[in-house]
Order: sequence, then C-alpha cells, then structure tokens
Amino acid sequence: MITLVARPAPSRFWSWATPVLAVLATMLAGGGLFALLGSDPFEAIRVIFWDPLFGANAGYFRGQLFIKAGPLILIAAGLAVGFRAGIWNIGAEGQYIIGALCGAAVALAAFPAESALIFPAMVLAGAFGGWVWGMIPALLKNRFGASEILVSLMLVYVAQNLLAWAAFGPLKNPAGFGFPGSRNLQQYPSAHNAELIAGSGVHWGVVAGIAALIGTYVLMNRHIAGFRIQVAGDAPKAARFAGVAPARLVGFCLGLSGALAGLAGMFEVAGPSGQVTDSFNAGYGFTAIIVAFLGRLNPVGILLAGLLMALTYIGGDMAQLTLRLPAAAIQVFQGLLLFFLLGMDLLTNYTVQWGKARA
Repeated sequence: MITLVARPAPSRFWSWATPVLAVLATMLAGGGLFALLGSDPFEAIRVIFWDPLFGANAGYFRGQLFIKAGPLILIAAGLAVGFRAGIWNIGAEGQYIIGALCGAAVALAAFPAESALIFPAMVLAGAFGGWVWGMIPALLKNRFGASEILVSLMLVYVAQNLLAWAAFGPLKNPAGFGFPGSRNLQQYPSAHNAELIAGSGVHWGVVAGIAALIGTYVLMNRHIAGFRIQVAGDAPKAARFAGVAPARLVGFCLGLSGALAGLAGMFEVAGPSGQVTDSFNAGYGFTAIIVAFLGRLNPVGILLAGLLMALTYIGGDMAQLTLRLPAAAIQVFQGLLLFFLLGMDLLTNYTVQWGKARA
C-alpha cells in the first residue's frame, strides 16, 4: 500500500529536483509516444533537444531560441507574481492578443508617418491593452466574487474573436488584395521591432523579458510588496491580519501580469510575426504557465525554463519537417511536461510511505 505523508515543511531539495525529473520523465513518455507513431524515439529526442543547439544549422536556430523564449519569459514573469499570491491568471493568451492589437492599431493609425515616438507609443498601448484585459477578471472578482480562473480563461476566446474581427475588418491591409491581415510592420521602420544585433534573435522583447525578471526579483525579495504577496499566498488569514488588502492585491497582480502579457504581444506583432492575422496567437500565454511552474516561480528558473520551452518549439518544428511527426504530437509532448511537473511536485510536500499506513 502506498501512502502520502505530509512533510513538516516543504522540501527544498525536491522543490528543485522535481523540474529535472519532470523533464526526464517527459523525454521517456514522449519517446514512447513517438515510437507509437512509427518514429525512432531516440532520433526524435535528438532532433528536438540536440539539433537546434549543435546540429548542422545550429547557428540560425540559436538566434531563434531567443525569439521564441522572449515572450514566454516576459509573460511568465508576470504570472509568477500572481501565482505566488494565490491569484491564478489563466488568460494571459487573451491579454497577449489584446496587447498586440492595441500596439498594431497605434502603428497602423500613424502609417506612413515616420517618427521616433511611434514605437514607444506602441509599447505603452500594448501594455495598457493587456492591463485593461487583466483588470476585467480583477474587477469581477473584487466586486462579485467571480473566479479569476474562469473569467480570465473565457476572455481568451473573446480576444480571439476580436483578433479575427480586426484581421478581417478595421486593421485589414487596404493594399492586400482582399486577403485578411494587416500591413506588415516589418516593412514600416518606425514600428518595426528589429533585432538589436543582426542574427542574434535579440530584440526589444527579449530585453524587456530580462528586465521583467530583474524587476520581479527585486519586487519579491527587496520590497515590502513582495513580502505581502508571499504572505498572501502562504497564509491568507495572516496576510489579512497584517493589513494586506485582498482587493488591492488582486488588482495589482492581475494588472501586472496582463500588462507584461500585452507587452509580449506588442513586441511579437511588431517583430517576428510582423502583422495581425486571425492566426497570430501561437499559444505563448498558455505555454508561459508551464514556464512559470517549471521555473518554480523563480526568475532564474523562469529564464532557464523559457529557453527549454523555446527549444521544444524549435525542435518540434524540425521534427515535424524531418520526421513527419504531427503537430498534435509535439503539443502533447509539451503538455506532458506540465503533467509530470504537477504530479511530481507532490514530493515537495509529501513523502511516499510503502506498506501499511500508520495511525
């Protein structure tokens, strides 16, 4: 008989060991999945994790690593603050979309004017759009007690419909021969989020992601607000006794995570993506949840987890091309990572006891 026995205090060792074990378990389970699909599991794992870094075209794919990791890190940094406080923003994908729409709308409204103020205005618009979308579940939770999980998640579908409406309607390229989608912002110098160093993959979105990690570290470890956030997550009753205002905390955490997700969307639509289309969203908002948990809600961990998830994106695309693996199999592979992480996270708070349970 297997019994879970609560630990007196969470294990620091298992807190950091479980992400490593989760990655290894994902490789094993993913290898089995690829084998069932008729592919060599060892070759599939090599293509996903090795070839983008050390393969024949690694020089190109290393730059792509930062392009993919940038939005994941930026979004996960904001989510981690709320998760620490026990506030669950599951709708970062919607905030990402709205931030992209707001940023692109500013650029397209100014087209074809050239000014150094256009890109900063896009940054402000993207952050504001994401903040507004994040504050909707905050207001509903504070006013009516609505679940921020359900509200933020449902707002993703609203944002997706707004994205399709904008791509086919007000942001549609008038010179696009009737095809849906906006003008290509990569061809609009004042609005283009170009690489800061050619071929490196580093653009302003990557810089913002690193800045967000530094900011969240300072907030959580060097500021009284971070202390209140951690107390609210660990002991809500003690937090109220200490004078922490729950409504204000909910607004701060959901607003911050929404603003950072909106920034990620703006940097993406102005850079790697280049235009608003009905298929613009790539699931970064949902994947960032995995990044936040895999990184243990810690800035350094989020950085490493973001790079790892970016690697699975790039390696997954390579596996689809070279091994003919279906895209759904790669998505399942990424989902397995969160599944094993949550399952093995039990070891942080519980020990496994074999045999008859003690009274």
